[in-house]
Amino acid sequence: MKYSRLSKEQFVELHQEFINFLATQSITADEWKKLKNEKPEVAEEELDVFSDLIWEGVLTKVKYLENISERHMHLFDLKEKEMKLISVKILNPEIDLRTEVGFSWFKRNFQSDFVEYLTASKKYSEDKNVDKFSLIQQGAVITKGALYQWFDDMIE
Repeated sequence: MKYSRLSKEQFVELHQEFINFLATQSITADEWKKLKNEKPEVAEEELDVFSDLIWEGVLTKVKYLENISERHMHLFDLKEKEMKLISVKILNPEIDLRTEVGFSWFKRNFQSDFVEYLTASKKYSEDKNVDKFSLIQQGAVITKGALYQWFDDMIE
């Protein structure tokens, strides 16, 4: 498996897509039930293949990722040949960016001496979708990039 298996909730959400996937494999509903009971290892492989297909599609389309922790923000712009990073570090130990109060503090104080910025870029490895997936596994979430774009405009 290249990525990770989708969760039960994700499979439920993608039920119709999974049925279509099985149909492309010429597997009917009855054959699927039989496969799960008689050859569970083959059924597991089908789940894994479907999961990888879904992840591949999502990762190919994703343009921005954000990873926000207590005192750090890592904002990624996923370009064609490289990923760009805007990193924000809060030096005030009383602030937690994951809370409404902490983020409000940040919005008022983003230009203060209690906030440090760093920008960087990095070329992808051989498989950029694996690089993107690794960031997601580390806690990044897919976004539309509003926060990244705001910082990018501010830094220029």
